[in-house]
Amino acid sequence: MDYSTLISPSLGILVGLLMGLTGAGGGILSVPLLVFALHLSVAEAGPIALSAIALAASVGALLGFKNKILRYKAAGFMAVFGLILSPVGLWLAQQVPNTPLLILFSYTLMYVSIRLYRQARNEVLGIGDQNIKPPPCLLNQSIGKLVWTVPCARALMFAGSLAGFLSGLLGVGGGFVIVPALKRYTDLPLQSIVATSLGVLAIISGGGTIISALSGTLHLQIAAPFALGSLGGLLLGRALGKKISGPRLQQLFAVFTLLVALGLMVKGIEGL
Repeated sequence: MDYSTLISPSLGILVGLLMGLTGAGGGILSVPLLVFALHLSVAEAGPIALSAIALAASVGALLGFKNKILRYKAAGFMAVFGLILSPVGLWLAQQVPNTPLLILFSYTLMYVSIRLYRQARNEVLGIGDQNIKPPPCLLNQSIGKLVWTVPCARALMFAGSLAGFLSGLLGVGGGFVIVPALKRYTDLPLQSIVATSLGVLAIISGGGTIISALSGTLHLQIAAPFALGSLGGLLLGRALGKKISGPRLQQLFAVFTLLVALGLMVKGIEGL
């Protein structure tokens, strides 16, 4: 038996555990772990990572819908534009050599790790977000729905398009784009932001997975156990997260992510 079919569910459990403990942020480590452990290229690892993100995000989105905190119209609107750009990213990933993709992914991971660390530090210090002016997307408290305007639609369209493109190109869910965008452009509560983000990720990642499978770039024998392992790890992480999650854990995760980014950078430079 190919050893990858044995190690991939273990990697999936680790990714899912990190996702459950860190609010789905651990999904961005799927590609680096697959690159290091299974010696895959970014283009090969990306569709596998998307399959795991799609499965985990779908479960989270369904829970959010059940609890009536998922803004499904906003999620669907953003996902439509993400689905348009995702195939472009998938196609480009097959054309670009692996070394530039490794370096680009490492820069992306560095950005995410630094932003996560700063957010966790601000939470520890009690420093809140300061919005100078109201966001373009405001929640109508009487009906519990967003008030749609042209600036609101434009902001969400751009965020969804960027998330979709990066999802296809690098195999990331795009939550590091969607969540900050929803925080900046809407006044939704955090729980609703996370649930709506998961809805967007489920659609974009699911679409990317289907496209990859149809085009023959998805290694199903690795993707299936990896995705199922990530779902199990996610459920375990959510249970443990009620006891041990918090800003200090977020800081540790950010430092670990930064180290992974540096490792990817070294691997990319060696390939030059």
